Amino acid sequence: MKIGIVGMPNAGKSSLFNALTKAGAEAANYPFTTIEPNVAVVPVHDERLDQLAEVIGASEIVADTIDFHDIAGLVAGAHKGEGLGNQFLSNIRETDAIVHVVRCHGDDNVIHPEGRVDPIADIETIETELIYADLEQAEKRLERVVRTARGGDKAAIAERAWLEQLIAGYHEGKPARTSPMPDDVDRGQTVQPLTAKPVLFVANVDEGDSVVPAAVAQHAEANAAKAVAISSRIEAELSELDDDEAAIMREELGVEESGLVRIVRGAFDLLELNTFFTVGSGVRAQSWHLKRGLTVWHAAGEIHTDIQQGFVRAEVVNWAELIDAGGYSQARDRGTLRIEGRDYVMQDGDVITVKHTN
Repeated sequence: MKIGIVGMPNAGKSSLFNALTKAGAEAANYPFTTIEPNVAVVPVHDERLDQLAEVIGASEIVADTIDFHDIAGLVAGAHKGEGLGNQFLSNIRETDAIVHVVRCHGDDNVIHPEGRVDPIADIETIETELIYADLEQAEKRLERVVRTARGGDKAAIAERAWLEQLIAGYHEGKPARTSPMPDDVDRGQTVQPLTAKPVLFVANVDEGDSVVPAAVAQHAEANAAKAVAISSRIEAELSELDDDEAAIMREELGVEESGLVRIVRGAFDLLELNTFFTVGSGVRAQSWHLKRGLTVWHAAGEIHTDIQQGFVRAEVVNWAELIDAGGYSQARDRGTLRIEGRDYVMQDGDVITVKHTN
């Protein structure tokens, strides 16, 4: 899973990135600190995986990961070259979702590029710049597609119609998600609009706050997005402590869970993902993620394409039932471990063992 982080300069993007990844991305109290895109691969910790590894006797634990891509802040007019421009947006076009960090705190010591704190105005600035970036990309692609469509190519004709619909929508301020890509358009060949990606708003709130401001929550709901509240400053401070010290500080602050956990949960809800596990005695215990509604055959493909191609059947058991039984053979005796075919729809927390031909 790849997540792109966007926001205004000094919204707290790099501080949040530091807190989430402990990667040490430069953060300072002036605009445009982030010039080169920062990328970090962050393991998604899941206590269920730890428990499974202990009970089954796994040799190692391998958590699934999220790639966080942090880019330079955008300002109004970035598409015209204001600030550092919008060229950095190309670094997040291949991401699965966007985390939009919004300044909601009132710390006067942190400079705002426009001299005021207005979360909704900031959101609209970023959304407008994303639309302009998408418009530029769609217009360039349309120039090429038109020539092919004139020759009667059906795929090009379908893509031309969609691009024209997108461009008309952009001129009206509408994001690409309001004009979904038709099935007859080749996703691998056409544009990848930023404004088609699901969005998680991260409200960077004052220390002690834990609630998303009403205006941000309402905007998110109106745009089929999600929203969480985090204090980037607190999370950055906590990230500098060891686990025990951080836990004590969280308890003192009344912060029950880390910002990473909240962002990961929000991203999972946004992308409609389930977690499943593979684990065996003497081998690795691993977590994986799959779109809700997909089958065990699709899950096999996440593990390896050869396993998917040679799929025969799968042994499936809920993680809690496997732990309660104390192992696979006991779960099999209890009848909680089942044999499923390729059409079985995966559930969150399933542990699978895929039987396949070589």
